[in-house]
Amino acid sequence: MRKAVGTTSVLLAVLVIFYITCVHYTDIHQVALVRNRATGELTLDSVPGFNLTPPWVAVARIDIRPTRVCITTTGRSFNCKLVQFVPQAYREFVATEGFRYYWLSNRISFNFGYGEEYRGMKDVLRGYAFGVERYPFVKVVNEYE
Repeated sequence: MRKAVGTTSVLLAVLVIFYITCVHYTDIHQVALVRNRATGELTLDSVPGFNLTPPWVAVARIDIRPTRVCITTTGRSFNCKLVQFVPQAYREFVATEGFRYYWLSNRISFNFGYGEEYRGMKDVLRGYAFGVERYPFVKVVNEYE
């Protein structure tokens, strides 16, 4: 009995490590930036579902649905835009922003006092949407108040 429990525990641990290091799931409304750490190659994966990658490959998923981004202000001129990430310009995005896990961006911050918490890819898009310079990887779908 002890041998079966030990074998099951080892098998479960191996499966969990394999899943964490070699499997990524891309939803139908996401694209994945795939960076091979060994060769430096950067590709875009838009195949939905479970995908296998070697352990030395890092994958960052980005939601491509339009997202409402706002600036917290009492001014009445403008404060929100509907923006969308343009997957075809992923190389320009990585050249400008760098490669990292964008979901983790600003996760450890405490910005109490606002109804909106600016974290993750939404925060990255907000910075580029309200900037003076226009970038090819951010498409402003609609500006509204």
